[in-house]
Amino acid sequence: MVRIRLESVTRLILASQSPARTKLLTEAGIEHDVLVSDVDEDAVQAKYGVTDAHDTALLLARAKAEAVAALPKAEGALVIGCDSVFEFDGESHGKPYTAEVARERMLRMSGSQGVLHTGHWLVDCRDTAADADEYDADDDDAAGNEAPEGTGATVGAVSSAEVHFAQMSTSDIDAYIATGEPLHCAGSFTIDGLGGAFIRKVDGDPHAVVGLSISTLRDLLVHANVGITELWAANNQ
Repeated sequence: MVRIRLESVTRLILASQSPARTKLLTEAGIEHDVLVSDVDEDAVQAKYGVTDAHDTALLLARAKAEAVAALPKAEGALVIGCDSVFEFDGESHGKPYTAEVARERMLRMSGSQGVLHTGHWLVDCRDTAADADEYDADDDDAAGNEAPEGTGATVGAVSSAEVHFAQMSTSDIDAYIATGEPLHCAGSFTIDGLGGAFIRKVDGDPHAVVGLSISTLRDLLVHANVGITELWAANNQ
């Protein structure tokens, strides 16, 4: 089978429904689509018995990326999956979901610090040379044929940053929880929303605290032989 490609445009799929992550990519000029996985995070953690915050973030990012990569809509694209886990006092904190859990955590976090780990996993779903069973490099220019660009890469990395919190009064905490914002965020806080008022400083990549490190994505794209500038929206117009 001979594959003919008239124009090569690298597609990136974000395997996450997080508005913060898609906003990050958009503001960085990175064109992308969104496909959400149906990964059961608790089941994945139970299966592998991973409890370390750093390793959990990477494990869940991989599970999400690979689940979306298996979908027909991901064919010919690059898929990036992400997951964030907050490490505080040796414990792993995901989303609190309830006001009670969020309040208990934030009372402890007040005036202290913890580490936010964001796992990233990239899967190259484009055709590789091995897929093109009838591809012949000598015919590269004939009929517009080109070598498949896929590398088969499936690689990951974790970007971590230490988050320092200001002193928070109980009224501050209750008012913040009442907004609903912290209930669905790893660690019960955001840096790019209302929660930013309670963060004194970040040691590390602030994008990692939001949920997707653009510089880490750039490093992973190297394994797929793709430069991040190829994904800039202006270059694909």
